[in-house]
Amino acid sequence: MERMLIENYMQQLVERYPDLESCTSDIIAAFQLCANTFHLSGKMLLCGNGGSASDCDHIAGELMKGFLSKRPVPVSFRGSLVKAWNEQEGAYLADHLQQALPAISLTNHAALITAYANDVEPEMIFAQQVYGYGKKGDVLLALSTSGNSANILRAVQTARAIGMSTIGLTGKQAGRLKELCDVTIRVPWERTPDIQERHLPIYHILCTMLEREFFG
Repeated sequence: MERMLIENYMQQLVERYPDLESCTSDIIAAFQLCANTFHLSGKMLLCGNGGSASDCDHIAGELMKGFLSKRPVPVSFRGSLVKAWNEQEGAYLADHLQQALPAISLTNHAALITAYANDVEPEMIFAQQVYGYGKKGDVLLALSTSGNSANILRAVQTARAIGMSTIGLTGKQAGRLKELCDVTIRVPWERTPDIQERHLPIYHILCTMLEREFFG
């Protein structure tokens, strides 16, 4: 994406949320890491606790379907659908599928998470999934308002060992997360609800920029 367009997005963000001006360089760096991952056919893994777990689901939802654009499937894939089935079925499938940026929220796998917490180690519920799903070149987006959530830090450690890129989304203090991640976006607030309220516009602008990058 052209630098001028990226700067325009940052300007729009800061106009609405002036307190996030200090985050813009890290947001740009996070966008570039994510874009590199998706350009190389990698995927995003996401982890967080509590409200941040819901944010992970939200982000995955914006990436896996149309956000601000409809993202129709390529003409070539429409042809493949028609060839695999028939004109009517193929057209239906093509009309109701959308292009996606592959993203997996690690917060929703209740059976796996509860089994691992009970049978092995609660700190490792996300790290185990990173180990199972993650590949070199993928990206982990880790949300922790304190920056010290043990299960988030273990996930980041595992991702780094695999060769994944790591992005932290946290608060002013940032905790240990800032030491472990390739990029750490630190919103300038300390109370959990204040931090979480600023995380939403940040990941919305990231999703907007990624959609523009890949789908126009």
